[in-house]
Amino acid sequence: MTRTATRSPVETTAVRQVEAPPPPGGLGRRRLLDQARAYAFLIGGLICFALFSWYPAIRAVVIAFQKYTPGSSPEWVGTANFTQVWHDPEFADAWRNTLVFTVLALLIGFAIPFVLALVLNELRHWKAFFRVVVYLPVMIPPVVTALLWKWFYDPGAGLANETLRFLHLPTSNWSNGTDTALISLVIVATWANLGGTVLIYLAALQSIPGELYEAAELDGASLLQRVRHVTIPQTRFVILMLMLLQIIATMQVFTEPFVITGGGPESATVTVLYLIYKYAFLYNDFGGACALSVMLLVLLGVFSALYLRLTRSGEDDL
Repeated sequence: MTRTATRSPVETTAVRQVEAPPPPGGLGRRRLLDQARAYAFLIGGLICFALFSWYPAIRAVVIAFQKYTPGSSPEWVGTANFTQVWHDPEFADAWRNTLVFTVLALLIGFAIPFVLALVLNELRHWKAFFRVVVYLPVMIPPVVTALLWKWFYDPGAGLANETLRFLHLPTSNWSNGTDTALISLVIVATWANLGGTVLIYLAALQSIPGELYEAAELDGASLLQRVRHVTIPQTRFVILMLMLLQIIATMQVFTEPFVITGGGPESATVTVLYLIYKYAFLYNDFGGACALSVMLLVLLGVFSALYLRLTRSGEDDL
C-alpha cells in the first residue's frame, strides 16, 4: 500500500511561486515605478529647499550689493553697504559681544554637559528619570524659555535675587547690568540646550568598551585618571564635533538678547544676528542687513567646512 505525501498550504504556495515566476516585464515595471516614486519625493524636497533656503540665501547675497528698501526699486551700489556697516558704531560691539558669548558658552556650556553625562552614565537607578529631567528644557519653546528666565532675572522680585536674599547673599542686576547681562544670557542658552548635548555624550560614553575601564582599575587608576586616559581619548571625536557645532550655533544667538534684554543695557548684549534684525526691521535697510549677513555667512562657512572635513576624516578612521 503506497502512501501519498501531502503538502501544507505554505509549501504549496512556495512551490507555485517557484513554478510560476513573475514575467520579466512586470518586475522591471515595478522597479521603475518604485524609482519614480522615490525621485518624486526627492524632487519635492529639493523644491522646498530651493524656495525656502537656497533662493533666500542667493537673494540675500545679491541684495548685499544693492540699495534696497521696501517700496523702492533696487539700486546697485557695489560694496557701499559693507562700508556702511563696517563704520557703524554698533558693528564692533556686536562682533565683540558675539565672540565673548561664544567663548563663555564654550567654557560654561561645554564642560557642564560632559560632567552630567559622566554622572548619568554611572547611575544604577533612576537613570531614565534623570534623562527626561535633563532633556526637558529642550522641549520648551525658546521664546517661553527666554520669558521664564526674564522673570527669574527680575532685579526686584525675581526668583534669582529672592534665592540670594534667602541665603543672605548679595543680589545682582543679572540681565539689567552691563557687566552681568551677557553672562546671564549664556546661562540661559546653556540651560536651554543642555539636554541634547548630554544625551549625545551619554551615547558616546556607553559605546566605550568596558574592558578598558576594567584594565585601568586593575592598574590602580583613580576616577579622574580613568576619565583622562580612557573616557576623553575614546570620545575626543564626539567632543570636537560638538564643539564646532556649538560655535556655529552660539554665533547665531538671537532669541535671548531679543526677548530678555533687547540688546541692552547700553548695547552690552547686541549680537551680530540682533544687529541684522535692527538693520532689516528697525532701520528698513535690507542692503545693510544682507551685507552683515554675508559677513556672518563667510565666518560660519569656515567652521562648517572644518566640521565637514573632520566628520569625513572620522568616518574614514572608523
